[in-house]
Amino acid sequence: MIILRQLSKLFIILFTVTYAFKVFSNEPVDIWNIEKKKEPENNSLINIEETIDLENNQVIKIDQKNDTITVDESLASKEIKLAGLYDPEQNRLSIDMWSNSDGEKIKEIITNLYNKNLSSFSEKVLDVALLTNSYFPTNNITTDEFLDFKLNHLIYKKDYNLIKQFVIKNSSTNNTDKIIRYYADHYLSNSELDNACEIFDYTGSLNDNYLISFKIYCLFHQERIEEAQLLFDLNTELENLDNFFKKKFNILMNYEKADETSSEKNILFFHLSHKTLENFEYTPKLETPKFIWSYLASSNLLKDSNLIDIENSDQIKLMEKATQEGIYNEQELFRLYRRFQFDINQLLNYDDAYKLLEPYQARALLYQRLLLSNDNTQKLDISSKIKRSFEGDGLPNVFDGELKNILKSISEENIPSNFTTFYEQNREIEEIKDLKIKFNNKIFHQSKLISYFQNKVSLPDAEKEANDLLKKIKKDKKYTFSVKDIMMTESLKSDGIQILKKYDDLYEYKSSIPSDINSMIVNRETGLVLLKIAQITGEDEIEDLDIESINYIVGILNELKMVDLRNQILLKVLPLKV
Repeated sequence: MIILRQLSKLFIILFTVTYAFKVFSNEPVDIWNIEKKKEPENNSLINIEETIDLENNQVIKIDQKNDTITVDESLASKEIKLAGLYDPEQNRLSIDMWSNSDGEKIKEIITNLYNKNLSSFSEKVLDVALLTNSYFPTNNITTDEFLDFKLNHLIYKKDYNLIKQFVIKNSSTNNTDKIIRYYADHYLSNSELDNACEIFDYTGSLNDNYLISFKIYCLFHQERIEEAQLLFDLNTELENLDNFFKKKFNILMNYEKADETSSEKNILFFHLSHKTLENFEYTPKLETPKFIWSYLASSNLLKDSNLIDIENSDQIKLMEKATQEGIYNEQELFRLYRRFQFDINQLLNYDDAYKLLEPYQARALLYQRLLLSNDNTQKLDISSKIKRSFEGDGLPNVFDGELKNILKSISEENIPSNFTTFYEQNREIEEIKDLKIKFNNKIFHQSKLISYFQNKVSLPDAEKEANDLLKKIKKDKKYTFSVKDIMMTESLKSDGIQILKKYDDLYEYKSSIPSDINSMIVNRETGLVLLKIAQITGEDEIEDLDIESINYIVGILNELKMVDLRNQILLKVLPLKV
């Protein structure tokens, strides 16, 4: 090992000398400082009019008759930036979908959106807007600011596979350290070191010292010892590494004896503390960060709930907080509550007794009384008291699962009027079943034409079927075109389906797209228009919006020719499903 370290240091010296020699050898020919209009003394035989410096995105112009070299600085300043996951063509978008937009508007809308609990549809629209490969806007917004919105969206989604794909496809993009760290820290905090290290196989150069340390440790973990040592020595010479990390790395490499130092500074240092201390023990506190709680739980380092002393208030409070963070299961906490000893008078007179106890003791008393109750009204009363108690102590999620089970056991018609709001706010929302579409050819928007939006019918066939249906409908004097019928017809027309002129009088249609959005469409500010759509839907799922709002959104998507996203909406709101 000593020989290896000496060799790696020799490598660093050679690397440094080589780099210095390269810089020194280039010094006399400093093409960047040559005067652009100075005539040279000798003519050149160069016949190339232009060469391109691909690395720096600069065009270097070379005069055909002399050796004067100039740099087109206007082109050098326009560094092209691209970052994303999806091909623009996938959603009928262009690569310059942000180029003409005002950055101030972009920042304002995105900031506003992330202050809401976005619906799955709004999130899907943001996926298309922010994760499509595109040039960055440059007006009133920096490259780093816009990239940060993309990275924050990935973090908001908590889709780690999507993060990995983004890193793979954008390995040459600078400043993605934020999501690389988020990805690596997540897996390490769950004791999944192999998954945490995998991300470094796809990264380009790292600028963050913490991530450099993480990569060194991953190389060691993967038994790529020589690579780990070389990277460690190089970054030690560059003073990029924390002293704590250097100490622990040397212990892992058996250069130094193990010591008793530990660190909670970040998840990597906490993990290294665990791995290098023979008898590692850690007692969490109320202020202990969530990543440490997660690591302790996933590494089986937390005390079993059966071993918690119910006479020790700090241990009870710690377990309640850990349950709030999802570290302990709710049922483990409630099993702990069952161990509390209350006399019969406290249980009978719970409504007064719980007010005299510490909050955690009060919750245990109320929970025990809840288990003994058969009366629905009393169950609801006790449950609401437990819920308010948890919320008052900043533990709003602890009682969620158990409360849903309690409310599920009470039929909706037996809910007293004074508990209706409590019931609606806390009951489990039934999962919507994937219902089958039922066709009804007597109603235009429920007809077999819906198959066209499922890509099951060709455009010529859809055109014939649409005109045949409209012929039947025109004969029916009682039939009135609904907003859904109009929405479907206008979508068909937008795709190029020719509706015969004799059916023009079946309905009147006037675009409801406001002038500001229409101007954005004309100005090819597609990204900003998508943000506007996400702003309209906000926390609402598309099927929960009124039909006029849906028609408004579909009209915008028709103008943008964004067929896939539009079809998803139409298939949610048009068909009859059973």
